[in-house]
Amino acid sequence: MTAATHPARTASQALHAAVRARDKEAWLDLFAVDALVEDPVGPSDFDPEGNGHRGRDAISAFWDKAIAPNESIEFLFEDSFACGNEIAFTGKVRSLNDSRVIDAEGVFIYRVDETGKILAVRAFWETERTMRTMRPA
Repeated sequence: MTAATHPARTASQALHAAVRARDKEAWLDLFAVDALVEDPVGPSDFDPEGNGHRGRDAISAFWDKAIAPNESIEFLFEDSFACGNEIAFTGKVRSLNDSRVIDAEGVFIYRVDETGKILAVRAFWETERTMRTMRPA
């Protein structure tokens, strides 16, 4: 295995491609049965309790709330670090919605199981900081 073929890198790239293609089913199929999505980690408008979204139904609802309303989402990562069964990206996720652009700058971590299914997505970004980037498209 090389850094380019690391299982977490491969899975995260497939996840990003599914988001760009707006293909919810392909996106959901990348997750393990009991996967957890924390985006962002901790309490947020997407997750008031801060417990994350666990399992296919909860992750599907997260898509509907956080991903589907956007016209497009770009993953603008500056660097990545693959270690063990995880990969961490640094950079930003850019969302276009209602002629507005928002950049969520942070650290984005993906963990996979031995079959390459995604066990966890943990996104570390700050809501207030992200909202300050809002601008016309």
